[in-house]
Amino acid sequence: MPAPPTGTLRLRVERAGSGRSTAVGQYHAGALRVLRPHYPDASGQAVFTVVNPGGGYLGNDSYVLEYDGGAGSSALLTTQSATKVYRTPQGPARQHQRIRLGPGARLEYVPDQLIAYADAQYRQATDVELAAGASYLAAEIVTPGWSAGGEPFRYREVGLLTRIWLEGRLLLWDNLVLRPEAASPAGLGMLEGYSHCASLVAVHPGTGREQLELVRAAAAAFPDVHAGCSLLEGPGLVLRALAGSSGRLAGLVAAVGSCLRSAQTGQAPWDLRKY
Repeated sequence: MPAPPTGTLRLRVERAGSGRSTAVGQYHAGALRVLRPHYPDASGQAVFTVVNPGGGYLGNDSYVLEYDGGAGSSALLTTQSATKVYRTPQGPARQHQRIRLGPGARLEYVPDQLIAYADAQYRQATDVELAAGASYLAAEIVTPGWSAGGEPFRYREVGLLTRIWLEGRLLLWDNLVLRPEAASPAGLGMLEGYSHCASLVAVHPGTGREQLELVRAAAAAFPDVHAGCSLLEGPGLVLRALAGSSGRLAGLVAAVGSCLRSAQTGQAPWDLRKY
């Protein structure tokens, strides 16, 4: 019989008659919690902060995060601190994220950086199902953790798999796998001499060349970051960026995310303060 997950969080959000999005279903068990939402502007968007009281992911840990956004709802999901993956001699730490958005629903998922320390293995799978008119924006930053000898890339593996379906049609299958023992992430065709990487995906009705150029212009303001952006075969785009620090990538993600947010909803830039 399989062991229960180390942490489970299930959250369902609906749009109330007042226009404010509220949690109508919430369940947590083990090492995952969510703080009470706050509302930084008049749009009614709820901002939820996920907390891991355990402080880090260890060998053979498994986490499940499920989010269900009802029609017309809007939420921003972030984390209280970086996701830290320590040595995993018992096997990789895993996280499975399942996201379902109803018609016209919106979710912005912007966790703090993922830090993989020496001898860490981490595998994450994110499955997103979007109904007609739904919007999804998510970003992830991967950082090599500190090691006693000062060598970079001491982690064993980081794998981030993202699958997005729009109205039942597969829109994106993105599988980022970094295995330093097999091939140096800093080498040609991987991180190209950089140490940190970021991925951002945005799906929104009508996304096309105009928003692509907005993203490229926002990225151009970070000349020390190597970034590329392309359109999906559908209403969305993907950005991949490389840099020498997580701070520079966090700045880029905030700039691009705020640019898209303004174009898509008219809202002010993200407010990711932790409460």
